[in-house]
Amino acid sequence: MSLDSLKSSLPDYAKDLSLNLESVIAGSGLTAQRLWGTVLATAIASRSPIVLRELAPEARAHLSPEAYTAARSAAAMTTLSNVFHRTRHLLSDPAYGTLRAGLRMNVLGDPGVERVDFELWSLAVSAVNGCGVCLDSHERALRGAGVDRETIQEAVRIASVVQAVGVTLEAEAVLGE
Repeated sequence: MSLDSLKSSLPDYAKDLSLNLESVIAGSGLTAQRLWGTVLATAIASRSPIVLRELAPEARAHLSPEAYTAARSAAAMTTLSNVFHRTRHLLSDPAYGTLRAGLRMNVLGDPGVERVDFELWSLAVSAVNGCGVCLDSHERALRGAGVDRETIQEAVRIASVVQAVGVTLEAEAVLGE
């Protein structure tokens, strides 16, 4: 399968998802590295084997080996951070916010790509995982690096569509209708 096969596998009731998938990928103003790194990282974060199986080869074709690995690292480390920070935020006891995290995240020191690209991918994964604290942190870092709001929103649009496609296809696989 490919991107076209993925779009055609969406049910009729989700036609807008097919159109949106085409739009956020083919109509993106992001550089190829930012676009396909965002697609890969959010496909991983979507937890959908179908979406990941179909989008990862396309991402690999558009990314350098270093960027392909960095996008995977962004998905892994951001998910770790999202669960940790979202939980600290949701716990009613503010003392948890003062405790040392004690989690290794060495890849952040040298992600293998430009820091801005890694931050953008991390923001998109944070959108999928729903960590507001992390979203704010990545958005501040991106804005501080001169990234405009439109670029940030583009990454969130990709995350939204990839996640929705994953949820829909997984539901269809279970329902078998």
